[in-house]
Amino acid sequence: MTETPDQHEHDHPHDHDHEHEHDHPHPHDHGHDHGHEHHDHDHSGNPIVHWFKHLFSPHSHGHQEAALDPALATDRGMWALKISFAGLMVTAIFQIFIVAISGSVALLADTIHNFSDALTAIPLGLAFWLSRRSRNQRYTYGYGRAEDIAGVIIVLMIAYSAFEAIHQAVDRLIHPQPITNLGWVAAAAIIGFIGNEMVAVFRIRVGKEIGSAALIADGYHARTDGFTSLAVLAGAIGVWLGFPLLDPIIGILIGIAILVIVLNSARDMWYRIMDAVDPSITERVEKAA
Repeated sequence: MTETPDQHEHDHPHDHDHEHEHDHPHPHDHGHDHGHEHHDHDHSGNPIVHWFKHLFSPHSHGHQEAALDPALATDRGMWALKISFAGLMVTAIFQIFIVAISGSVALLADTIHNFSDALTAIPLGLAFWLSRRSRNQRYTYGYGRAEDIAGVIIVLMIAYSAFEAIHQAVDRLIHPQPITNLGWVAAAAIIGFIGNEMVAVFRIRVGKEIGSAALIADGYHARTDGFTSLAVLAGAIGVWLGFPLLDPIIGILIGIAILVIVLNSARDMWYRIMDAVDPSITERVEKAA
């Protein structure tokens, strides 16, 4: 699992104190390596393309990082988790009512995704609570691994949401049904976008305040989810224009997008459980030796 620039900013004061005493030949190598990986497109190419890339820059870390970052165990991190949970639940509950009166499987897929995103806060919060408990005679290493268990639960929850969304969309593609209340579907999609964007801005801001790369990454993930809601809006417009199959097609695409998140989450969770090390870190250590 790779480091992020925000992780480096959080940890840098400790590295700085120890490395300069040894006349390190490349005192700024670590910082610039990660800085350029994150910003290598900052000053080149089309500015619109740069803005769009920056909009989603670290989203690939997704939920699994939230289960790994100790900074989220702080009181402020837990507070951010609760507020995010409430915001996503309100959005998803509103959407599920619109799904019931419209029959839109694209909106259903987006709603399932929002519910899974919100519910991941529950095992994650329990994991952070357990990780704060002191070690004892039975658990001599403490409860830190509770975070890993939460990460596995999170991955399974997201996987379920992906398969359920795809199943419903494929069934609707095979057995088409009319979609009603398109205006409400469009409204629910817009509210889904606004809700996710508000959560994204909040997570990113708090993540930067507490130095949590995981919370920042989850913020960008929420921003990506917001744009899947806009895809639902596009589907509603397509149905209104006379393309009814566009709704289940977009539902399938949203399900596939969720699966991509699942694969990335499962990969990084495997690295975490197996105590894997990023090869690039090993190379830098060998060069510095």
